[in-house]
Parts: sequence; structure tokens; C-alpha cells
Amino acid sequence: MSIIEKAASRIDKQRSATSAAAGPATSTATIPDSDVVRAIPSASPVTPVAPVAPVMAAAASVHAAHATAAAEAERPAQKSSTRRVELDLARMRDLGMVTAAAGRTSLLEDFRVIKRPLLQRAFAERAPNDKPGNLIMITSSLPGEGKTYCAVNLAMSIAMELDHTVLLIDADVARPSVLRTLGLPAHRGLMDLLVDDKLDMADVMLRTNVDTLSILPAGTSTPRATELLASSTMTSLVNEIANRYPDRIVIFDSPPLLLTSESRVLASHMGQIVMVVEAQTTTQHAVKEALHQLEGYSNVNLIYNKTREIPGIEETYDYHYG
Repeated sequence: MSIIEKAASRIDKQRSATSAAAGPATSTATIPDSDVVRAIPSASPVTPVAPVAPVMAAAASVHAAHATAAAEAERPAQKSSTRRVELDLARMRDLGMVTAAAGRTSLLEDFRVIKRPLLQRAFAERAPNDKPGNLIMITSSLPGEGKTYCAVNLAMSIAMELDHTVLLIDADVARPSVLRTLGLPAHRGLMDLLVDDKLDMADVMLRTNVDTLSILPAGTSTPRATELLASSTMTSLVNEIANRYPDRIVIFDSPPLLLTSESRVLASHMGQIVMVVEAQTTTQHAVKEALHQLEGYSNVNLIYNKTREIPGIEETYDYHYG
């Protein structure tokens, strides 16, 4: 073999070796699924494929981050869940209050009689200018006549109905006592809703272990309570409360009529008013003066709250509907 032939043969062998080592020019490099699910064609046998995977993965991560941020921005804000509280029903029964577990007591029967006409009027057809009948205010002429006790018992009795739910609102903002009567700690409530327009009803309403009973506490005390109760915000709130659920009865535990102006302002929103009178204690003059404060309201009712004559015997009630 000539020298030229030997040289050509050597060159051919080197080319063959180089091609075998480098692989075909049309090969592809596949990036693992954990980075980017994609195959990238190699530009030439010597194009570095490995550095492309981190670049594409980083780009994909940035894209995913932007997509997540956009989705979070478009997603509606999650509302606070309503807080749940446990009523000590055994304690309430021992205090002589209405509970389903107490059996058929004279007190339970009394409040069955009391609630029936209120329920009938609550959902009766009303004139265009009438206030919602399912808004019921419980008040008294003076403190200590048992209005909160009656409000809680009435709420518990209505909660035993098969077709109705109850919202009990402590509107006696100067001396709130609904939560204390039920053995519960203080919570934000009605006044906080009227002051802070960012609060939602669900932020302050308390659901109870009585499935058909919820509570709205009085909330943070404020010297502007009368003005807040007379505000357009209160009017809107009351309308929402009255109309949100068609089966709902709303009971307001109101301040006494002869001590504050809040009760008269609150009465302007109510479809029904119940005044508690304590027997042998409240004077006739106080009752007449309190009723005078309610002149112009057509649906005023009285609960005559008798004193205990024998220790250990539950209080009894007489009910006048007018």
C-alpha cells in the first residue's frame, strides 16, 4: 500500500471513530418529568444538553409561581367561619330554664302558650309599611324584672319548633346579660358590627349545640349606642337579619324602657314588642309610663312575671296579647 493510500486509510479510521463516539447528529435529549416534560432536539453532536434542563425548569417554576399568584388573586376571600359555643343544658335546666331535656314542666308549657301567638303574627301577611313580624323585642320598664330570663326561655322554646330557627340578640348594650345568663364569656357582637363595616355577621355570630339557636352578643360597649341603633347601618342590618332566612325568628333582649333611650330607638325596628312586668314589685305607675313610651306601636304584649311563692318552685307567667 502506498504512503498516500495508508494516510487516507488512517483518516477514514479516525473519522469513523469520531462519529461512533459522538453519536448521530439528529439525537434528542429528554429532560426528566421532575423538571419539564419536554424533549429538546440537539443542535449538533457537541451541543451541551445538560445546562438546558435547569434553565427550562427555572422558567417553568417562574411561570407556575405567576399562575398561582393570579389564581389566588382571582379566588374570592374566604369568610371567617362562625364560632361555635356549647350551652350547658344541664346547668340551664337546674336554673329552671326551658330545655328540651328538662321534660314537660309547667315553665315549658307556659312558654308554649306565650310563643304561639308570636309565631302566628311573625309570618302573617303584613301591610307594605309594617315592620317584619319575625323581629321581636323583649323589654321591661325597669331593670331586674326578668326580661333576659324571658328572652332566653322564649328563644329556647321557639328553638324546639320543627319549622323555625332562632337568633337571640343581646341589644342591652349598656348592661349585656344574655351570655352571662347562659354561662358564656364575652364576645364581639352587635356594636362591633355597627362600628366596623369590614366585619361580617359570621365573624361575630355564635352557633350553639342547640342546632336551631344562634346568638349575637351585644359586643363592645360604646357611648354612641343610641346613635348607632338609629343609624342607616342598623336599619340595613335589621332588614338583612329579618329577611335572610324565611323561617327565622329574631329575639332582641332590649334595655329597660324607663332608663335608656336605646330601647325606644330599637322599638322602631320591631314588628312585635313584649314587655315583662314583675308581679308585686313593678308599680302601676312604672307600667303605665313604660307603655306610654310605646305609644304608636300597634303590637305590644305583656308577660306578667310572678314572684316565687314557695322556695324551689319555678316562676310562673301570665301572658296578655294585645
